[in-house]
Amino acid sequence: MKKKVVIGAILGAICAFSGYLIAEQIPSFSHLWWAGWVGAAAGVVVALLTLGLEKIIKGIPLKTIVGGTLGLFIGLGIAKLASYPFDKFLDLPNLQIPLYIFFSAIFGYIGLVLGGKKMSEVSTPYFLESPKQPRLPLKILDTSVIIDGRIADIGETGFLEGTLIVPKFILEELQYIADSPDDLRRTRGRRGLDILKRLQQNSRLKVEFIEDDVPKAGVDSKLVALGLKMRAKVLTNDFNLHKVAELQGIEVLNINQLANAMKPAVLPGETLQVQILREGKSQGQGVAYLDDGTMVVIENARRYIGREVEVNVTSVLQTTAGRMIFSEIKDTAALRKI
Repeated sequence: MKKKVVIGAILGAICAFSGYLIAEQIPSFSHLWWAGWVGAAAGVVVALLTLGLEKIIKGIPLKTIVGGTLGLFIGLGIAKLASYPFDKFLDLPNLQIPLYIFFSAIFGYIGLVLGGKKMSEVSTPYFLESPKQPRLPLKILDTSVIIDGRIADIGETGFLEGTLIVPKFILEELQYIADSPDDLRRTRGRRGLDILKRLQQNSRLKVEFIEDDVPKAGVDSKLVALGLKMRAKVLTNDFNLHKVAELQGIEVLNINQLANAMKPAVLPGETLQVQILREGKSQGQGVAYLDDGTMVVIENARRYIGREVEVNVTSVLQTTAGRMIFSEIKDTAALRKI
């Protein structure tokens, strides 16, 4: 940024000095004391126009610029040929310059436009091709996924990239929660604000706070409408928002689904060492949990609540809420002796 400012300042100074000298050399203006300063001001204006033109040209592919320039020169050549008969055979000296300007404007414009467009149909060398950078889809953050906090850890691993969008109404909801009189809600809201700060400090990610609002009632409805408007993905761990967004054609990234996908695979026939913590829903069942929170249901294990047992996995059930493992105690005879 500083380099661009320095270059722009140098260009402005050169143009201003040149304009001053040019104005001083014009006979009709050289005797006026303000002529040089007007020339310098005109030079600064030309420098600003040049910098503006540079910004416009920067977004145009190189082969389009080459094709347009080539077409412009061809058009000016045709304009010269078209005005030649008028110069040669018509004794109208006052019309020569206007006619040439007229033909140059027409054929120059046609050559410039057609040259730029037709160049894309020609097989061009690789060095004229503009490098195509894939556009990463935008991701809108939901309040729940910000408060959850795992999004910051995922971002720091490098698996998440691109631009994260935080709408104004999401930020306002976080602030409302952080100002809540309830201690738990206030803590959750403040943690959400801290998570946003961590995301901002992550060099791999870009966090944008946007003012865009949509005329909808409810935060979830606004998120869905904004996702449709911006063609962005929605990052959430809200099950209901996930379903509503998918029904309307919005791609959803659910942190809970990612967490379930990262759990170690368990296959029927494998052996697990678990501690039975409580009674299950069905008669005689016991319930244990793995370190990642996966529920393990053990048949005929109610009598062993509070004990650590070895179980054989009989089946694995994957649900929208997570994964459940069904099992049975491996050696009941040995347990009865303990």
